[in-house]
Amino acid sequence: MAGRLQDKVAIVTGAGCVGPGWGNGRAVSVRFAEEGAKVFAVDLDPDALKETIERAEGADGGTSGGTVSANCGEIHGHICDITDGKDVAAMVQACIARFGRVDILVNNVGGSAKGGPVEMSEEVWDRQIDFNLKSVFLTCKNVLPVMEKQGSGAIVNTSSTSGLRWTGAAQSAYAATKAGVIQFSKVVAVEYAARGIRVNTVVPGQLHTPMVEARLAGQRADGDIDALLQSRLARIPLGFMGDGRDTANAALFLASDEARFITGTEIVVDGGMTARCD
Repeated sequence: MAGRLQDKVAIVTGAGCVGPGWGNGRAVSVRFAEEGAKVFAVDLDPDALKETIERAEGADGGTSGGTVSANCGEIHGHICDITDGKDVAAMVQACIARFGRVDILVNNVGGSAKGGPVEMSEEVWDRQIDFNLKSVFLTCKNVLPVMEKQGSGAIVNTSSTSGLRWTGAAQSAYAATKAGVIQFSKVVAVEYAARGIRVNTVVPGQLHTPMVEARLAGQRADGDIDALLQSRLARIPLGFMGDGRDTANAALFLASDEARFITGTEIVVDGGMTARCD
């Protein structure tokens, strides 16, 4: 039985992860391959990307030369600094050289830095803009002409519920950039709709991804992982935390032909958190 993304070529940025487990980009890469896609998995960290490829191998397949077959699809790893315009342009051309086209782009690079405008340095602010927002601009800048020439394409950008509301910590640059991703997606979606290209956003909430242990606990709970997990869980009406696989399933739907009449909008993956008043 053919997968939902059978023979589609998908670039997934941020395909590694800061630690063991299911980060958003890793989960998207493996899930897309499971559905028959040819995944061009992009990350700056070779070791993080290696685990993604190993997890795809475990899903069902063999490996050869940095490429893993998972069911009917495959994952090929590529190292790239997604904030560098020349590096991004070369990455897109490398994908075309390998697979001949780009049907899907998933922008998943991102990360938070604590602090409001007084506490945060100008350097951290600039890095947050580059990491969370400029990265989306650069990939779209290089992929959109390819999709336009093909006459079709689907772009899924990853935002955050921090771009919608206060989520428990002062992280002004992260919130601003993730709100920017949502609006950027809407504008590009309208501009390119008549050219056969859809652009949507997945908005994950407070998921339990490796980011919690690797970074967030130190930023917000003085390293107390259990305290951070409990505070996050208390905000979620469903009573449990999802993980990167929940983000991946939302991205899969938006990237698939099942979402052919959906563009310029968002799917919030947060267990009901942003629907609450408190």
